Amino acid sequence: MIEASIPTFVLIAAIAVISPLLAERLRRFNVPDVVLELAFGIIVGPYVLKLAHTNDVVNGLSDIGLAFLMFLAGYELDLQRIRGRPLRLASLGWLLSLGMAFAFAFALVSTGLAVDTLVVGLALTTTALGTLLPMLRDAGLLETRFGAYIVAIGTAGEFGPIVAVAVLLTRKDPFVTSALLVFFVAIAVACALLASRTRPPRVVALMRRHLHSSAQLPVRVSVLLVFVLVYLAFELGLDVLLGAFAAGVVVKLFTVGEDSEVIKGKLEAIGFGFLIPIFFIVSGIHFDLHVFLTRPTALLRIPLFLALFLVIRGLPALLLYRTALPRDERVPLALFSATGLPLIVVITSLGVSQGRMLPENAAALVGAGMLSVLLLPMLGLNRLRRSGGVDPDASHDSHSAFGRGEEPL
Repeated sequence: MIEASIPTFVLIAAIAVISPLLAERLRRFNVPDVVLELAFGIIVGPYVLKLAHTNDVVNGLSDIGLAFLMFLAGYELDLQRIRGRPLRLASLGWLLSLGMAFAFAFALVSTGLAVDTLVVGLALTTTALGTLLPMLRDAGLLETRFGAYIVAIGTAGEFGPIVAVAVLLTRKDPFVTSALLVFFVAIAVACALLASRTRPPRVVALMRRHLHSSAQLPVRVSVLLVFVLVYLAFELGLDVLLGAFAAGVVVKLFTVGEDSEVIKGKLEAIGFGFLIPIFFIVSGIHFDLHVFLTRPTALLRIPLFLALFLVIRGLPALLLYRTALPRDERVPLALFSATGLPLIVVITSLGVSQGRMLPENAAALVGAGMLSVLLLPMLGLNRLRRSGGVDPDASHDSHSAFGRGEEPL
């Protein structure tokens, strides 16, 4: 099994290296690495060059990559920065998006274009926080007021759908699932409280002593927490991404102090340097290109779903942030808000496997998600540059100041 996977892993490793190099060449177009990874995955996949083939080993590493993407999203979450107005507006915006999404999904079901309101509706409410974070950091926006609002929107756009998937798309009774979810949250909160307590000096010294040794103990403890909470979520019948996201929040509390940046760098190296590219490339390999060849009308659904992303996730941002941000920042905020992909892949896969989503809708939603990741952040950054909201050279300096010289939130 492992031997059969080696050629595919060689292709994946090559794509993981080529994608950022090509993105650097296309820097002025702001093409994200993840879009190139998905595109190359499609090219080497079974519907084009037929060079890459997945099996349990490849798919298992891809699933771990997705879990690590959610883990890093939770790790980057700074509740101190987004609590208060940013989180209130983001939560209200997601609830508005949820209502609009169900209305549009019901219309699609009524016209025969979809078979299940719930699955399509949830797919339309996501925001790709894990995908946006590296873009925001590279553009020097993460530590700004604008970045705080985006992080809050992304948190609601990932945590809300993850919880909804855990409660509504599992095979268990929703009331039982809700009770299990409360139990899981209680355990996660207990872990967070334990993490926030003052660590004994001996423990701190032990961790610091092995931070740069071959043991890499703080990293190993972090990875252990990821798998423990993912396993707990799985055993409770919840979505494993909920466990990964919660693990990121808990590990962030554990790693406060002068060594936190070093630990963060090591965890990001594991995620962005190894596991996460596997997820995106394998997602491209799995992309059902054949459905567009056999059902040409499916292509027309890609712009439809992209437009729905903009309306459902972008419109609340334009309406709710009128007093929070100036006009020339609200449009970029709306564009970033409408960016979605990882959870779309998860929700559409669940929908197809349960017979609750048409294959053409699943492929069109993923295709629209890919376009949203490619086009919307690029348009948002260009809009900020033209308005003077971000330094055009910020992508070369992750610590550059927000263009207007505004203080972080």
